[in-house]
Amino acid sequence: MTPSRSRIAFPVLFLLAGVFSAVAELRPNIVVIYSDDQGFGDASSYNPASKIQTPNLDRLAAGGMRFTDAHCSDTVCTPSRYGLLTGRYSWRTELKRGVFGAERKGLIVDGRMTLASLLRDHGYATGMVGKWHLGMDFPGEEGARDWSQPVKDMPLDKGFDYFFGVPASLNYGVLAWFEGRFAKVPPTVFTKKKPNALNPGDYRIMPPYEETLKKGLMEVAPDFVDGECLTRFTDKAIDWIKGRAPQAREGKPFFLYLPYTSPHLPVIPLEQFRGKSACGAYGDFMLETDWHVGRLLDTLESEGLTNDTLIVFSSDNGPENPWKKRITEYEHFSSGPYRDGKRSIYDGGHRVPFIVRWPAQVKAGTVSDRLVCQTDLLATFAEILGVKLPDNAGEDSVGFYDVLTGKDKSGDRSAVIHHAANGRFAIREGAWKLVMAHARGKPELYDLVCDPGEKNNVIDQHPEIATRLTERITAIVQNGRSTPGAIEANDTDWWPDLAWIEGEESTAPKKK
Repeated sequence: MTPSRSRIAFPVLFLLAGVFSAVAELRPNIVVIYSDDQGFGDASSYNPASKIQTPNLDRLAAGGMRFTDAHCSDTVCTPSRYGLLTGRYSWRTELKRGVFGAERKGLIVDGRMTLASLLRDHGYATGMVGKWHLGMDFPGEEGARDWSQPVKDMPLDKGFDYFFGVPASLNYGVLAWFEGRFAKVPPTVFTKKKPNALNPGDYRIMPPYEETLKKGLMEVAPDFVDGECLTRFTDKAIDWIKGRAPQAREGKPFFLYLPYTSPHLPVIPLEQFRGKSACGAYGDFMLETDWHVGRLLDTLESEGLTNDTLIVFSSDNGPENPWKKRITEYEHFSSGPYRDGKRSIYDGGHRVPFIVRWPAQVKAGTVSDRLVCQTDLLATFAEILGVKLPDNAGEDSVGFYDVLTGKDKSGDRSAVIHHAANGRFAIREGAWKLVMAHARGKPELYDLVCDPGEKNNVIDQHPEIATRLTERITAIVQNGRSTPGAIEANDTDWWPDLAWIEGEESTAPKKK
């Protein structure tokens, strides 16, 4: 049975009657912490055999609900962040493969609802601290910037009241500590990647920098040092929360989006964490990441906000390629029992840690095997607010508020679409996962209950399941949505990665 898009009939009826629902009256503070390239098996609460002990992530899990079947909407940075913030799969946009650089037209178009704009429009203060990676419009051209002019098409244009952070992953340049629309110190010098002594084969972004632009160099601010990212981000996040704590205690809630740059390359743990894990520099960097999460949790506690704050912790995709080396060197499985890692269509690429803590509503220490996707946050937050999403927002977002509160234990969820960095698709429904035909790749079918490691392709034994799932994913692509509602057009017509769909036809009929 396909579940309803959002289970909000009860609060909506009361709202229409002029009475606030109990859910809407709660209006929790919301914090979304997003790690970068962290695998399902890195946190010790997810992997008892982990060589990395993560006491603060474990603290979150012990105080809330840990999901074991949660997925990002893509297997690399940019598209996953789009899905998280908009509740819509990024392959519906112009971005069909890979990621953006630092500078280009923003992937979230003006007017598209985001987590931030939804919450802002319902009385929340909204802040973002960390890595954006969804495109920015910088003043002037490389080598001829006018940094006295504001940056456009950036977080402040997508629902956030406050922004401090970096434009993209550190290997893409235009690196500076941006606050609002301006760099605190403009990126007026240049650099290339430098060897990383802490993690051989890796890189660093640190002084000395060059004064003259040359081919292959990236723009950087004179004061930028890669190893300061996590500390600066957490410091700013803590300051922002403290600044809004008095209003939050009086019923004016806040929303903070905190996308870290770790444990993505460069792997650069602070001195105090080096050599402290049983998993090399990567493990040490995860220890630092966990420590900063703990600093944030301590702030919420000291400000008296723990009970009324909903925290979501997850990762943007599976672990980067060195996950293979960590198995042989440290017997550490960053992807847990799942196949592959970042960029892959298999579960190691998109099954991620996903923890929700909200003491006022979520029972501590619970575990859910409900299938969820990061796109589901928009509909879930709408349920908490007691509002219904319009048809042109959150087209791939299915609310799970009832799961959090223990009212729905069925595990039902409409199909989730997986998407790899190379453009390949898969559809997951119940126990079954169908990997679609792509280029020279033939379709594959896996029973994830019997075969979570996706080792045995059973498509020849179950052709009827493959046919049914093919029809389902085709309808989801062509209808412009995977939730009930009016047909919405995708941003483009057919493209070659839709190898199973006949001909170069429109992938979403235009609305009449």
